[in-house]
Amino acid sequence: MFDTIIRGGRISTASDTFFCDVGITDGRIAALGADLGTAAEIIDASGKWVLPGGIDSHVHISQPSGEGIVMADDFESATRSAVIGGNTTVLPFCMQERDVPLREAVNAYHARADGECYTDVSFHLIICDPTPAVLGQELPALVRDGYTSFKVFMTYDGLALTDRQMLEVMAVARETRALVMVHAENYDIIRYLTDQLEAGGHTAPRFHATSRPVIAEREATYRAISLAELSDVPLMVVHVSNREAMDEIRRARRRGLKIFGETCPQYLVLTENDLDGLNMEGAKYVCSPPPRDAASQKACWEGIEQEIFSVFSSDHCPFRYDDPQGKLAPRGRTSFRWVPNGIPGVGARLPILFSEGVMKGRIDINRFVALTATNHAKTYGLYPRKGTIAVGADADIAIWDPDRRQKLTHAMLADGCDYTPYEGIEITGWPVTTLVRGKTMVRDGDLIGRKGHGTHLTRAISAYA
Repeated sequence: MFDTIIRGGRISTASDTFFCDVGITDGRIAALGADLGTAAEIIDASGKWVLPGGIDSHVHISQPSGEGIVMADDFESATRSAVIGGNTTVLPFCMQERDVPLREAVNAYHARADGECYTDVSFHLIICDPTPAVLGQELPALVRDGYTSFKVFMTYDGLALTDRQMLEVMAVARETRALVMVHAENYDIIRYLTDQLEAGGHTAPRFHATSRPVIAEREATYRAISLAELSDVPLMVVHVSNREAMDEIRRARRRGLKIFGETCPQYLVLTENDLDGLNMEGAKYVCSPPPRDAASQKACWEGIEQEIFSVFSSDHCPFRYDDPQGKLAPRGRTSFRWVPNGIPGVGARLPILFSEGVMKGRIDINRFVALTATNHAKTYGLYPRKGTIAVGADADIAIWDPDRRQKLTHAMLADGCDYTPYEGIEITGWPVTTLVRGKTMVRDGDLIGRKGHGTHLTRAISAYA
């Protein structure tokens, strides 16, 4: 007798699609087959698609965001939105602050997350102060403890690393086989253009996009790849927004380098014109890199179809709009420079790609699973426990109704923000039931599970490192 049987659904993994029932025992998939017998809970998935639960490997939660600015989501609200949107695992960033030991930062994030999560979580590390102690002691020890990926920034005050510092971090990655993620934008180009725009009186949110042109992303992507090539390490270039940066990744791969790409919903369905809203409405769309033009949208879809991008993430970085600690912070009203940088999206990621990708024929269901679950698990050391439907894997499952049609609204997402940048998008398909390690957390669209079921995951070395 199983704890749960999911009966009558169409199962899709990254490689196969088939009809069978799923038997779940002790939080894991125990059997796949027909006529599995009885269970304490029977879930009827007739007419539904049974997919691996989504893994969002790029989210920012409860992250320090500057004086007077507070992130909209804590771990409770962010993972609540994630599970309603069909996700079962999220990978937030643990950001090192200057003069704070990295281990202390990790412990602080655990304190914020423990007992609060609806989904499983695992932390990336953000390295902004690569001191000898961090490079020689803390990073290697944390990699051994299962924090097997870290992110470096090429822009932002207090976060940007020099090329020398990036090489030093990559040297540690090579020794420990950790995976490096990079935010690739040219810091000096952005600072120069920001100063020029402000001097000319161009301070509205719209000019955030102007200050961060494609060339700033393209150049930094090329430079990051060059540093990774010199260091002989694999590299994940996150939130790629345009063809020029994609082409740098494509060329690197043709040379045999292990360079991977990620893109996000904002680069598929938003454009820089969204920042043109009256008054401060454009602040709702301020994120980096910014949404581009229609040609860049088309390019990013090509990158998904042609596998330039191996993962599709939300880059969830939420700030409330109508809030002096959020997008309408007093300094932000004076210039785009000070508008909190980031948009919410952890709950909207999967429905947008399912609707715009699968239901419109741009990608098949197997590619959807790869982009949203399986490749994340493989990239970040969670496979085969996560990211697939197979005997022995965690019973992380999202059951989708492919016929459900509705307009996306913020109220559907249940996060801590007060808006979604994707308001009003027509959506076909929705994850109506979500199980995390065999526990039904969402049933028929309603949250029924309790926070605290989610746990922290210790990760193995990346399969690609």
